[in-house]
Amino acid sequence: MIQLTVLYTRQCRPLSMAAILDVFESVNSALLRRGDNPAFDIQLVGHDAEQVVNNRYHTRDAGNAKDTRLILIPAFNSEYTDIKEAIGANTGLIPWVMKQYQQGAEVASFCTGAFLLAATGLLNGRKATTHVLATYDLARNFPLIDVQPEEVVTHDGGIYTSGGATNTFHLLLYLVEKYCSREVAVQIAKLFAIDMDRDRQSYFATFLPSKDHTDPLVANAQQRMEEKYNKSATIEEIIGDIPSSRRNFVRRFKQATGITPIEYLQRTRLEGAKKLLEKTNQSISEVMYNSGYNDVKSFRQLFKKGVGLTPKEYRDKFNVIRAN
Repeated sequence: MIQLTVLYTRQCRPLSMAAILDVFESVNSALLRRGDNPAFDIQLVGHDAEQVVNNRYHTRDAGNAKDTRLILIPAFNSEYTDIKEAIGANTGLIPWVMKQYQQGAEVASFCTGAFLLAATGLLNGRKATTHVLATYDLARNFPLIDVQPEEVVTHDGGIYTSGGATNTFHLLLYLVEKYCSREVAVQIAKLFAIDMDRDRQSYFATFLPSKDHTDPLVANAQQRMEEKYNKSATIEEIIGDIPSSRRNFVRRFKQATGITPIEYLQRTRLEGAKKLLEKTNQSISEVMYNSGYNDVKSFRQLFKKGVGLTPKEYRDKFNVIRAN
């Protein structure tokens, strides 16, 4: 059997833990029903031994855990938890994770569990994703990671990450297919009613830029862009008189927000366009002009690239006026 380890982290999201266990327990049950041996030996590793989880599992501390082939890190309960605090509460698990990876284990994180995985250093220089609302914080706090906000799942050198919420199931299905078979993955997808072909999470995103930094120069630039994004102006016209060299300003801006000024303006404009598509019946051309663009073809291309849907597809999916 494949030794599978789920980290029972402090401040983990119970729903994330339940989803992970449910899927792999279902895999074992499905295999047993068809007369095969179960595929996974599941252990929970936490900070204390003999905690009881789901009335079934007794946790092991890292010192008494079995060596493993696959480690899964659930999401943090981020609605109520400060991510930095959550990482600090779980640093005791990091050496064990790193040791297991060095011995050949693979490691996967789900949603905001990516922050604990990032703290191990194993994501440095690799592609990674997390919940769409947390990607900027991930990029800002771990600048060596190649953060992919739009991706549902990433895999790079035995390291896996998933986006938030139901994207967890897409990574779980990916791992089931890898370690078992496509047939078993399809069976589990049907059992949980999961659409297997989602490849982007960007159209679920809302641009919530970081403003908890202490750089007044960057804060001034952010305010200007948010006030003037709907004018057909270049980034230079909006922030051209900022008292700093271009190179120094870009460096400070990216350090504070996790993205460049040009990307910030672009995402602010796209967010403005999304709100107009959701809440008004303006034509696509009107939406384009009122969000700071002046070329229909360019607007459609940028919108599709940034959001993952065309403006019309986005309106059809999320417009609240027609929905009511």
